[in-house]
Amino acid sequence: MFAHQDRFGELHQNVSLKGKIDSIYGVLKEYFPFVSRVAVALYDAKTDVLKTFAHCGEEADPLEYYQAKLAESSSLMQILEMGKPRVIDDLSLFSSGTHEHTRRIGKEGHLSSYTMPMYVRGAFFGFVFFDSREKNAFSEAVLSQLDPFGHLIALTVIADLSILQTLLATVKTAREMARHRDEETGAHQDRMSRYARLIARKLAVKYGLSDEYIENVFIFSPLHDIGKMGVPDSILLKAGRLTESEYGQMKTHTTKGREIIDKMVGNFELDGVSHVDILRNIAEFHHEAVDGSGYPEGRKAEEIPVEARIVAVADIFDALTSRRPYKTPWRNEEAFSMLKQLAGIKLDPDCVAVFIDAKAEIEEIQRQFAETGF
Repeated sequence: MFAHQDRFGELHQNVSLKGKIDSIYGVLKEYFPFVSRVAVALYDAKTDVLKTFAHCGEEADPLEYYQAKLAESSSLMQILEMGKPRVIDDLSLFSSGTHEHTRRIGKEGHLSSYTMPMYVRGAFFGFVFFDSREKNAFSEAVLSQLDPFGHLIALTVIADLSILQTLLATVKTAREMARHRDEETGAHQDRMSRYARLIARKLAVKYGLSDEYIENVFIFSPLHDIGKMGVPDSILLKAGRLTESEYGQMKTHTTKGREIIDKMVGNFELDGVSHVDILRNIAEFHHEAVDGSGYPEGRKAEEIPVEARIVAVADIFDALTSRRPYKTPWRNEEAFSMLKQLAGIKLDPDCVAVFIDAKAEIEEIQRQFAETGF
């Protein structure tokens, strides 16, 4: 009576999104053993950046931590223009291509591919890639059976990210309602979240961070100061210097942030969502200092979650280089100098070093998300 085993039963379990995609790939391989790689890339419409997100395959991901402008890939742009998936029967035809992703895929011996665009309510948000080490692997007969797997992967990604986006949208709405209460702007959130993703990507190899982890840091970093919603206006909006008592109340925004997030996670029944602890850690520990002088717990160095260390650098740099009613913006070089002074004292030296080394990317983010307020 209960002999049948649901091959996709793991999709209902409390496993990471990567784990779910691995499970789908495992079943797919039984039907299509020639599929050597399945990957998902997500699209950031604000910056036209396509970024790697998840990978399953016979070898290590050749495109891990990779991102590129979608507009610079004519072959992928053609998929969107046609509104249809694409089959390449012989990838060796692209062996002389100039794009890094083309060279990396070819180096791994993949000889044919099938690419499906992913959409949410008609809006493009990424691709699912199937690769094979055999030429002409994706015949029409194969595709008719492979398509459901592609859509299952897309729907699994959509379901997991939609939960996070719902949580994020709820918080953003609350922040919008309270925006008059502090100086933080939408442009600040756009910049610092991309600074955080930049740092995480640069540290990925050294710290063993996955593309999924990097994406979650990007999604959650704008919520670092959500606890300020619980700080009285008399303190949050005070023009002058805070008293010791007032500063003590201001510092409670870290623990209040954790409390707010815990309540939202409970109300949305998101306790089982993977990586939600990244959100908790960012809100609670982004004011910890590597020398132990920070708050709320006085954690030191490795005791501070890496996502909180990353966000601390991104947030401080953007605060220094942004215009506020009470200050003019610092030049980047001045801000970099301050980050160097704080490295090893307040800030993680690795986070500071990789961030300063990415000056061109920082300037591009600043151009794309220039401040319009104040």
